Amino acid sequence: MEMLRSGAPRVVGTKQVLRAVKAGRISRAYVGSDADTFIYQQVVRTAEEAGIPCVRVGSMKELGILCGLDVPAAAAGILK
Repeated sequence: MEMLRSGAPRVVGTKQVLRAVKAGRISRAYVGSDADTFIYQQVVRTAEEAGIPCVRVGSMKELGILCGLDVPAAAAGILK
C-alpha cells in the first residue's frame, strides 16, 4: 500500500481498474473489502486471471484516502 501513498502512477475506480487489468497495464490491484460483493469478486477474479496480485484493503474509505481522494474508492491499481 506504500505505492499508493507514494504517488506512483495509478488508476482509481472499478471500470478503470478492470480496463487496465485487461490491457495488461497494471502491476498490482487493490480492492476495498467492504465493496459490493459483485464488484469485489469481479476485480479479484479479473486480476487473478491476468496473474496480477490483488491486495485487500480494510475499507473503501481507507482506499480512497490512500489514493488521495475525499471519497471512497472500491478499487485502484498501480500502473506499470
